[in-house]
Amino acid sequence: MKLRHGVCAAVLLLCWAAAAQADDSGTVITIKGGKFVPSEVTVPANAKVKLIVRNQDPSMSEFESVDLHREKTVTPGNQILVFVGPLSAGSYEFFDDFHPQDRGHLIAK
Repeated sequence: MKLRHGVCAAVLLLCWAAAAQADDSGTVITIKGGKFVPSEVTVPANAKVKLIVRNQDPSMSEFESVDLHREKTVTPGNQILVFVGPLSAGSYEFFDDFHPQDRGHLIAK
């Protein structure tokens, strides 16, 4: 009976580790030096996409896109998750509303 409990615990631990790793998978966009890095991001068309937006600047930033119908603030030193799609093939602009000159594009192929 103890062996069965140990096996169950090991399986649960492996499932938890896989789920935690899956949470980190996604397309990373960093806000650094007042710019999106990279400023052009290619993602698969016709698929749901998870964007991880990290703010490495000392000021508040925002990931906003009229094309994608998204708007989320990112506090300094933190990250946000943005889910989009499925997207048709094309280009989708995003920008930082706090720093309007900071723009990028999501390219669905």
